[in-house]
Amino acid sequence: MLPAGHRGSRHTYTRPLAGLVTVLVICVIVALALTQFRGGFTQTVPVTVLAGRAGLMMTPGAKVKLHGAQIGSVASIDDRPDGQAAIHLAIEPARLRLIPANVLVNIVATTAFGAKFVQLIPPEEPSVQALRAGQVLDAGHVTVEVNTVFQQLVSVLTKIDPAKLNETLGAFAAALNGRGGQLGQTFSDANAFLAKLEPSLPKLSHDLDATARVSDAYADAAPDLISVIDHTTRISQTFVEEQQHFDSLLINVIGLAEIGNDVVGGNRQALTDVMQLLVPTTDLTNKYNSALTCGLRGMFPLAKQPPTPVPGLEVLAGLSLGAERYRYPSNLPKVAAKGGPQCDNELPVPFNTFPPFDVADVGANPWRYGNPGNLLNSDALKQFLYGPIDGPPRNTAQIGQPG
Repeated sequence: MLPAGHRGSRHTYTRPLAGLVTVLVICVIVALALTQFRGGFTQTVPVTVLAGRAGLMMTPGAKVKLHGAQIGSVASIDDRPDGQAAIHLAIEPARLRLIPANVLVNIVATTAFGAKFVQLIPPEEPSVQALRAGQVLDAGHVTVEVNTVFQQLVSVLTKIDPAKLNETLGAFAAALNGRGGQLGQTFSDANAFLAKLEPSLPKLSHDLDATARVSDAYADAAPDLISVIDHTTRISQTFVEEQQHFDSLLINVIGLAEIGNDVVGGNRQALTDVMQLLVPTTDLTNKYNSALTCGLRGMFPLAKQPPTPVPGLEVLAGLSLGAERYRYPSNLPKVAAKGGPQCDNELPVPFNTFPPFDVADVGANPWRYGNPGNLLNSDALKQFLYGPIDGPPRNTAQIGQPG
């Protein structure tokens, strides 16, 4: 057994050492937690963002978000010699492949006094290549801070003379004094006008877009318009130089108008009767408008052809077999048959084509299904010329000997 003095000394050193170890363990745990919270154990990829300014609310450790989810943080912020701010981002490698190379960058804040963060916005046409380590991006928009607004306001107020500002405000106060009702009515009328204008905003936007195209058209036609104005000036100058002759012309025209008035006035009833007699003729011409137009268009090729050696019209005529004879009552025409004038094909008829035949209830149809027409290859004609021939008639569909 150890003496009592040795046991007391061992207990004296054990408790302080245990307390020291406990404190060290707690400090290590806290340091590890803080390092883990700050992302010290997370591997990141560097990406740089260049902005005109970063603002006072942008600090290292700010979040980097894509679609509202955090994908990294701000590592540091440096000032460049050209006045821009270089914001170094630390992006998680697993999220890097989800970001297109042409991603848009905005530096925004949740509120006017809130801390800023970096927001990555995918473009309308994202690139097929992903964002790579070390790539440099340009910030498209940086939210204005309150201190920036105050700074610009102070710079404006320092250039304003207080006496002149007082006079201006006094003039406004005197102008608005006692006119509150009128001012309120003006705002109400403006609100009603904007309410009526709001449904027409799409049309107004379309008109504004069309105005740009119309302006471009006028810009393209500007030389021609200037030329027209120049010619108009010359015509006006000609009128000025010939004003005496122009006065004589107007006097003669007035005299001609008076004579024409006497002629038309004296024959008014006769002209009215002529117009009434032309009504049936014009109605009939209007009814057969398509057929008449078709016929006139068919004559255009004849007018464009070179002249023939001999004056006149060349006609190629020949003999053809007669059409199917009229049969009663199948070909009996209908009374008051309708259909109207037609223009199926215009002249000239293309090569290897035939003009269509309009089937109407006005007589025999030579192209009706089952109509054989005139048969020249008849068996009776061959027997008359060559005598009896073995086998079936040559104008039948039988092949080989019967049986």
